This record gives sequence, structure tokens and C-alpha cells, in this order.
Amino acid sequence: MLKKILAFVLLGLIMGCGSTKPKIQTTKNGVVKNRAPRKPKPSKTATAGNETRSSEVLESTSKTMVYSDQVKEYISKYDYVAKNNMKKYGIPASIILAQGILESGAGRGTLCVNANNHFGIKCHNDWTGDKVYHDDDSEQECFRKYKLAAESFDDHSLFLTSRGRYATLFKLEKDDYKAWAKGLRAAGYATDPRYPEKLIGLIERYDLAKYDAEVLGNDFTPAPKPVAEPKPTPAVVNTTKPVPTVQEASKGTNTPVAASGSSYTVLKGDTLYSISKKNNMTVDELIQLNSLSGNAISIGQVLKVK
Repeated sequence: MLKKILAFVLLGLIMGCGSTKPKIQTTKNGVVKNRAPRKPKPSKTATAGNETRSSEVLESTSKTMVYSDQVKEYISKYDYVAKNNMKKYGIPASIILAQGILESGAGRGTLCVNANNHFGIKCHNDWTGDKVYHDDDSEQECFRKYKLAAESFDDHSLFLTSRGRYATLFKLEKDDYKAWAKGLRAAGYATDPRYPEKLIGLIERYDLAKYDAEVLGNDFTPAPKPVAEPKPTPAVVNTTKPVPTVQEASKGTNTPVAASGSSYTVLKGDTLYSISKKNNMTVDELIQLNSLSGNAISIGQVLKVK
């Protein structure tokens, strides 16, 4: 009898020493509650083979870092859905895709992966489908859960067309994505004041407006891509005499000497302030026009003033 008791005690100790599983919060109907993961460390570039992949952080419900090739993959996967929904509901395909990219982290955000929710739509009072809980503006907010991505795209279109606050959007031109982006923010779709700017940036970087043109039968002209600002050319320094900075310069009696009507040659005693006043401009305008990194200038330096 004693041997049996010892055997049971030993078996209990062996079973109790295994690894423990983390506790999972669920609702009454058994839906898993998901806590937001830690934010990934941002990275500007990463190499894949011999190619350099540019990356950007998309502020989905879980801030997600994605690469440009992943964004393009997302677009090619859902462009036909966006175009079909544009034909059916009247929402620009460019707006649908841009919102999907931004809200879902190009399909890689936690909410999208766990719930097929591509547009960050919360439950609201009229939702009777499946739900998940996720940290967003507040802790553990209720979000809609879908079986398929296509259901999320359709629900997004129904969400916009069935609510009166978005009615003014449908009076806009279907190819005016800038007005739609601003209208979504004004109607309260997002609280981020930069939401329109983010949507427009995605549309123009990835030429999403071409899908609007395809649906409408219009010609498409890509938006100009931003060009990197050239680095300012270092000023030529006269090494035979000390170079005074703005702080070191003293008042002078010299009259301004201009190389042409659009430039000005710095004289002893000049400051950015005095030069700006002589040429009816602000100091900031003078700095930006000449790509200056600070307020230091040198005698003989030629500055643009127009």
C-alpha cells in the first residue's frame, strides 16, 4: 500500500514539472483576446541577396514594419478586389488599397493576421459576427473578425456606404483621391491628423491611382516622385584671413555688392538677418534657398536672394 502511495506522489511531481502555458483571456463565447505585441525595432534597409530592400513602418493597429516589395505583393494580391468594389460601391480603388495597406500593415499586422481585418474596423453596436480584442486607442478594444480577406474588403465598402457621416464622400469625383483621403479624416474614420497625408503618400508612391483610371476608362499619368535634395556645396573659404561667423561679424559701412540681380556677396559685418532685410525676405527663406545648415556665413560667399 505504501509503495502505491509513493508511486502516485512521484507521478504527480513528474506531471507538474512540465512547461506551463501562458494564460489566454477569452470572451464568454470563447474568442481569444490578443494583446498587442512589442513594437518592432525600426530599420531603414535590409539586404536580400544582392538587392537592397527599402522599408517603411506602417501604423496599423500594431505598428508594423514592411518592405516595399511586400507592399507591392499586397497590391497585386488585392487590386482586383479593390477594382470590383469600386465598380460596385463607388469607392476609388486607390483609396481602398491605400487604406488596406496602411491599416493592415500590408497584410502583416497582428489584427489582419489573427482576424483577417484589413481596415481596422471596430465592432460598433451593430456587429453580430466574430470578434477579437486588441489594444488600440484604449486597451482591449473590440474589433471585427472575418473568415476571409474578401469579407473584410466588402464590409469596409458597406461600412462607408451605409453610414450617413460618409455620404459627402460619394459626391466627390471618383478619381480625386486627395479629396477622398481628406474627406475620410474629416468624417472621423481616423483620429490621426496625418491620415490623409499617409494615404496620399501611399497612392502616389505605388501608383495606385492607375486602378481608378482602369475602372473609369481614363488615361493614367503617374504623380511625380519626390527627388532627394542635393547636398549643399561647401562655401569657398579665403584661407588668407580669418572667416567671421554671424556672431563674430560687426557692423560695417560697406554697401551691398551683388553678383547679379538674384545673388548677394557677403561683406564684412553682414549677418543673415541684415542680408534678409536688404533683400525683402525672411531669414528662414534665405537659409532654405541656400540650403544652409546653420547661421554661419563667410566673407565673399555668394548667396541666392531670389
